[in-house]
Amino acid sequence: MSIEVRGISKHYGDFVALGDVDLSIPTGRLTALLGPSGGGKSTLLRIIAGLEVADAGTVEIEGVDATRLPPQRRDVGFVFQHYAAFKHMTVAKNVAFGLEIRKRPKKDVRAKVQELLELVHLEQFADRLPSQLSGGQRQRMALARALAVEPKVLLLDEPFGALDAKVRKELRDWLRRLHDEVHVTTVFVTHDQEEALEVADEIVVINHGRIEQVGSPEDLYDEPANEFVMGFLGDVTTLDGHLVRPHDVQVHTSPDRGGVPGTVVRALRIGFEVRLFVRPEGAADEGSDVVVTLTRTFARALGLDVGTPVWLEPEQGARVVPVRRTPAGALDGDDAGREGVLV
Repeated sequence: MSIEVRGISKHYGDFVALGDVDLSIPTGRLTALLGPSGGGKSTLLRIIAGLEVADAGTVEIEGVDATRLPPQRRDVGFVFQHYAAFKHMTVAKNVAFGLEIRKRPKKDVRAKVQELLELVHLEQFADRLPSQLSGGQRQRMALARALAVEPKVLLLDEPFGALDAKVRKELRDWLRRLHDEVHVTTVFVTHDQEEALEVADEIVVINHGRIEQVGSPEDLYDEPANEFVMGFLGDVTTLDGHLVRPHDVQVHTSPDRGGVPGTVVRALRIGFEVRLFVRPEGAADEGSDVVVTLTRTFARALGLDVGTPVWLEPEQGARVVPVRRTPAGALDGDDAGREGVLV
């Protein structure tokens, strides 16, 4: 393993940022720390980097106990959300900075900078200042600067969070391709589920200072450990007391096929997709509506429209997670880890 985190805890006054966290991050993989704001993911990343000090626990990087090592001795590259560029230096000088303070020969520095600028497709901007680059170009420059010192681990703290949606999409595709070329162990923080599912080899879901689940994107989406993971990674709806994904709800137009009876109260077309809102029989308001996602072609074939009576059930093999409630009707978080599968 490239990074071993054992028993890490971090408190800010009475607030528990991390509570006794254990985590192993494989060498050469692209790992996402995913979770809501305030869940503890950035705190964990900064503790690994040495930018924060844990109250308890240990951090090991490539077999070396780094718990008490300062950041500059941990052999990690760190990329911030807002680039942290040297504004008075050219792009080439920014990338060269880490090599120059390590007193590398000037010839080697020039060659390495040229290699990295070509790798991140910025060679034509070598003499520009950071202010003359777009946001996406500045982030690629920051990645090149972090890679220049050939770190054992590359850490990225919401690297695309300050960019617009189109540039984010382009850069995460680029990051995946870059990682496949350089194979450096990479850990990045994000609260964007699509970003994690699309880019990462492995996802660590963090919430309220603890790890909810670790696994591949496919494992977490198809086999969520609990209500939180299922709801955080993808759309969910509630059908007959269970969480299920809208595209896993089967629709029948006759009662002999069985299922939960209801009526279509709204039909929303989004491109090739139709999103149905079905109110179960006896339900009083929209808070009980079941959301069903179908292709436009299938919805038309079934003749589904507002007012159509339907019967709903999860598809065979669909992942369902029981919604646990207290007698008062509130969600019971202590029971949220139980799950089921229809077979």
